[in-house]
Amino acid sequence: MLKIKNVSAKNFMSVGNNTQAVNFDNCQLTLVLGHNLDMGGDGSRNGTGKTTIINALSYALYGDALTNIRKDNLINKTNGKGMITTVEFEIEGKSYRIERGRRPNVLKLFIDGEDALENEQQGDSRETQKEIEKIIGFPHNMFKHLIALNTYTEPFLAMKNNDQRDMIEQLLGITELSQKAEVLKERQKYTRDSIKEEEIRINAVEESNKRIEKNIQEIESRSRAWEKNKENKLIELGEKIIRMERIDIDTELENHKLLTSYKDQRSSLQTLQAEEKRTATSITRSSKKLEELANNLESAKAGVCPTCEQGTAHLDTHEKYTADLEEEIDKEKEYYKDIEKIMTQTTEAIKQFSNIPADPEVYYTTLEEALEHKHNVETMQSNLESMAIDENPYIEQIEGLRTTGIQEISFEIMNELTHLQEHQDFLYKLLTSKDSFIRRRIIDQNIAYLNHRLAYYLDKLGLPHDVKFASDLGVEITEYGRDLDFDNLSRGERNRLILGLSWSFRDIYESLNRPMNLMCIDELIDSGMDSTGVENALGILKKMHREQNKNIMLISHKEELVGRVNNVLTVVKEGGFTAYNTDTEYVT
Repeated sequence: MLKIKNVSAKNFMSVGNNTQAVNFDNCQLTLVLGHNLDMGGDGSRNGTGKTTIINALSYALYGDALTNIRKDNLINKTNGKGMITTVEFEIEGKSYRIERGRRPNVLKLFIDGEDALENEQQGDSRETQKEIEKIIGFPHNMFKHLIALNTYTEPFLAMKNNDQRDMIEQLLGITELSQKAEVLKERQKYTRDSIKEEEIRINAVEESNKRIEKNIQEIESRSRAWEKNKENKLIELGEKIIRMERIDIDTELENHKLLTSYKDQRSSLQTLQAEEKRTATSITRSSKKLEELANNLESAKAGVCPTCEQGTAHLDTHEKYTADLEEEIDKEKEYYKDIEKIMTQTTEAIKQFSNIPADPEVYYTTLEEALEHKHNVETMQSNLESMAIDENPYIEQIEGLRTTGIQEISFEIMNELTHLQEHQDFLYKLLTSKDSFIRRRIIDQNIAYLNHRLAYYLDKLGLPHDVKFASDLGVEITEYGRDLDFDNLSRGERNRLILGLSWSFRDIYESLNRPMNLMCIDELIDSGMDSTGVENALGILKKMHREQNKNIMLISHKEELVGRVNNVLTVVKEGGFTAYNTDTEYVT
């Protein structure tokens, strides 16, 4: 239950430096009358500050008066400072206290006696106000139709269709669906970001695996070359052993000298070719890097971050980032020139070995073998046996890379995130689509009860018109089968309809949320209502007070109502200041 216990004001509008407080915790039907002693005689009923009670309550709860009054104009003009309003209320057994004022700006929220803001907020705070409205359960426009009924508030049926629809959606709790949709929207963004991060992670693993596969292929190529080389050497060594006895030693020595020279040249050639291959790889890599840096520079100059493809506002400074890119491009260009120069030198050096003659036929692998024939035969046989059992050194590297280097790519997280995204998209459509069966169900469940309560109050108030809410939340007003607009009604009829709608809205809200102990009616029964209308309205209010224990503040100019209520609050204005007193003379 929302139980508003009291409100107090100091230097607020016509209330002066003496704090004035009104208690709402006594479950009374209270008639609020005014006496302006500054007008002479018995005093006028106007301008006493009766509505100040509700304005103080409105300002304390929401930071705004009931009408469009600038906040600084709410400060008492005589004293000009030190304005403060306080409201105390309870919800579900938890006590709350709000202190709000200006000159100086003050905003304090106490929950069960503890300062909920911890002095972090002073004056007006949108976030704090959102939290207060979340606690109360409805915004300011609903407050003016559920608790503070007055002649200044735009009647519901005079609002634009969209505003009417928004208010009905708030009343029926459909607005809460939109709020949940906003929360879900943030979660959707988080899910999309998570999917993007997972895609980046998977792509990184795939690229890493590709590089490792390439390394494995290169090592496998070396492994095959090693095996081929081993095979060749075994054959060569075996042939040398066979040829040893047929060797011409002088020719053999000369041939060994030539063979040594040719092998040196081939070794040099292989070294140069390997260098040429590595240099070509470096040139390709550097060229790609230059292209990437150039693209990044172009994106940066266009105001797009090359990493996340968003604006560069999150970068420390756009100019520094661009300058860093240009510096890196210059360095890479210098490096590219250097490796091009190395490539040219390597290519020229290779040309010098383009005509290496074929190896001369020999029987021994070294000169010493030729000189020490018998010893070398034994040595070569030993080498042949040893070479035959040599193991390929690349096999272990290849196995290591396959078992520890290549990562298994799992799409389990990606599948879960994708499923979550699809589920969130479906829920978002349910929460936001006007054709959603959830919205339709809420409307269908509550619109019948709203029409039932409205028909009840209009009958009790004596309004002959039929007023109903359609399933599309439009309002139909008919009289004897004729369609009417709100402005077709007389002033008294409009007031009956305004009261009936507000009370129906209140019943709907209380049935869906929580009861409220307070209702304020400011001069609505004075405006164009005949004696029958006044009696009917007063009868309904008495029944609410009696059966629902409501504390009802009935602000009126009608002194004849004094004998019809059991409590009177007299608002006296004297010397330019308002004071509130219970007038025991009128208590019956």
